[in-house]
Amino acid sequence: MYTVIMADDIGSQLINGIFSWSFLQFIIAFLSFFGFVLTSAIILILAERKIMGWMQDRVGPIHTGPWGLLQTVADVGKLLMKEDIHAALTDKSLFLLAPSVFLAPVIAAFAVIPFSPYLQLPGTALATGIVYYVAMSSIDIVGVVMSGWSSNNKYSLIGGLRGAAQMISYELPLVLSLVGVVMLTSILANAGIGSISTQQIINFQSSSLWPGKGIPFWDFIFQGFTPWAWFFLVQPLMCLIYYVCGLAETNRAPFDLPEAESELVAGYLTEYSGMRWAMFYLGEYGNMTIVSAIAVTLFLGGWSGPGVGFLTAPGMAFGWQLLGNLLGIGYFITKVYLLCFVFIWVRSTLPRLRADQLMQFTWLILIPVTLGNILLTALIYLILSSFGLPNLIFLIVLGVVNFILLGGFILVISRATVATTRQAQAPAILAQRRAAAAQLPERAGVAGSGQK
Repeated sequence: MYTVIMADDIGSQLINGIFSWSFLQFIIAFLSFFGFVLTSAIILILAERKIMGWMQDRVGPIHTGPWGLLQTVADVGKLLMKEDIHAALTDKSLFLLAPSVFLAPVIAAFAVIPFSPYLQLPGTALATGIVYYVAMSSIDIVGVVMSGWSSNNKYSLIGGLRGAAQMISYELPLVLSLVGVVMLTSILANAGIGSISTQQIINFQSSSLWPGKGIPFWDFIFQGFTPWAWFFLVQPLMCLIYYVCGLAETNRAPFDLPEAESELVAGYLTEYSGMRWAMFYLGEYGNMTIVSAIAVTLFLGGWSGPGVGFLTAPGMAFGWQLLGNLLGIGYFITKVYLLCFVFIWVRSTLPRLRADQLMQFTWLILIPVTLGNILLTALIYLILSSFGLPNLIFLIVLGVVNFILLGGFILVISRATVATTRQAQAPAILAQRRAAAAQLPERAGVAGSGQK
């Protein structure tokens, strides 16, 4: 009898859980996130072709659909129907599994990103949101190495090894650049204990001070939307370094050595075709989206914007809360795609780095700078707090110092790039000068005989 009652209770709890509002929220959020990852890749591929064509004075896709807007849809159809070919001597199990290992962490990383105050997965409330994201982003390395090793191809193997060296190296400054954000949350928290939850970090970037507080118009604009409190203004250098490391993590130009077509055909992708190749491609654009989404969440206020905090406040009618969440989704996606535009802009502008430049950049510049930022942030806080100054003064001083360091960082990078380029070109320049010097006597003799 007791067993029957327990079974009835479990069944009723399960039914109530399935038909509950929280479970419906989970289903909507999961389908929205998964659909966003899939459709975002198609949108970004088309946008990349159009924007690169515009920047490089080319036409871009124009034939398929109006203004070429259906070109990526045609490409998806082609990849779905294309035969999946793989070489006979590949390690079949690893070869077939590698695309899934590469793509799965990209989709899983979205579990800790809130699109709006309502549209979020249960993982968004994790107290270890940043740690979870870093863990998911590091699994991509396994998929790249698996694909390179299992292809039994020298080009693929070299591309896989390049990818492993590059992604592991840039993982370190990427993590260190986020430590500054965690330190800011610790300082701003009343209890002195910060948070690495993405939801909490968005809340920390919402100040309670704005002009005209109590006036409905200004409350509508600035409640939950205070751009002067965004962490980008306090840690601009760390935001830039995180974004640069994100470029390297996604193997995008100018860090695309693992798939360099000029010397490795396609690197770790050489032996792939059809949908398995498309999964790697989808993972690359998914990584673009997740890197941009994390940058928006940690440095640009996430989904915050005019009207979101006011309309989603407790006590508002359901219709107004729905409108506020739609506004939040719109603000978040707009910020994400603006940062994705920078991805495309960089690819259209900068040439590919050499391998030595790529490794020197992370080990000799990025890691020391991120470690120095952690020490500098702690030092400034200890000095100002010893004088009893409020946190607002600390944030202003830290922001000014960071912007000065940002200018110095850009100056150092420009000079280092010129120096390493000249050093690499020195042998060719010397050989050219020797050849020119060897031809001088002959030219002098020809000129002398002409004068006679």
